[in-house]
Amino acid sequence: MCSTKPRILTTWTFTEELADSCLRTEPPGALQSEGTTGGQSLECIIRMASGWFYLSCLVLGSLGSMCILFTVYWMQYWRGGFAWNGSIYMFNWHPVLMVAGMVVFYGGASLVYRLPQSWVGPKLPWKLLHAALHLMAFVLTVVGLVAVFTFHNHGRIANLYTLHSWLGITTVFLFACQWFLGFAVFLLPWASLWLRSLLKPIHVFFGAAILSLSIASVISGINEKLFFISLKNGTRPYSSLPSEAVFANSTGMLVVAFGLLVLYILLASSWKRPEPGILTDRQLLLQLRPGSWPFPVTYMPVASRQPCESW
Repeated sequence: MCSTKPRILTTWTFTEELADSCLRTEPPGALQSEGTTGGQSLECIIRMASGWFYLSCLVLGSLGSMCILFTVYWMQYWRGGFAWNGSIYMFNWHPVLMVAGMVVFYGGASLVYRLPQSWVGPKLPWKLLHAALHLMAFVLTVVGLVAVFTFHNHGRIANLYTLHSWLGITTVFLFACQWFLGFAVFLLPWASLWLRSLLKPIHVFFGAAILSLSIASVISGINEKLFFISLKNGTRPYSSLPSEAVFANSTGMLVVAFGLLVLYILLASSWKRPEPGILTDRQLLLQLRPGSWPFPVTYMPVASRQPCESW
């Protein structure tokens, strides 16, 4: 049967003594992680914890840049470039701006509170950065919508009749509601703490949901564009995988990889902004990087159930 006896993890309260001991070459036994040998220093563990986080950020930045550059190259090399005159070249702005706004900038803005630097000090500057980056993403998105609607109206093409368009416009609508609600409740000072506590889980959920919908919209848009090119222009069929299709599919895979990494960082509890006065294991290690000075905080005990024993 399963044991319900809770296992209490170590409780740490930061003091000057602990701050000093955390930066020694040989840490005290109480601070040594399970499974580490006596020769492994806490400094090494700290570097590994912070290193993994910033390595993830580096990979994320590279993937985001590649998503935008690949989309630009696709539109420039295979679709003839860009213009702002109602022609097909005006449409080419649409995929570039939507990938940049709804995926890359939106994903980056969502991770502001995952930076260890945001865990200490006043929260207002990080709120402003979070809101500003999302606003930039929204502006790019609106310009991308203007490009596609103007092209459709100029060429007398129907609007909002495909699944891609329905999914995309729903995502943009949710994004607008999310931004204005976040601005009104979390940035302006009028909202009470209980209201913010009530709406915070909803805000976080829809943040991840909108990113997921954005990725789905981009993937369906790439697929739709390739089918339209194949059917309307009489080029090689999509099924024969011409070079443009291979490149566009690869761009879609980059977008998926970027989105999955953003969602992983968002959902990893050890990289979330800690509640006031409480740090998790990895948050503690990220704060104790070599050369840094830990701030006063209590490391709270956590009860966890024991794994099920065999019959």
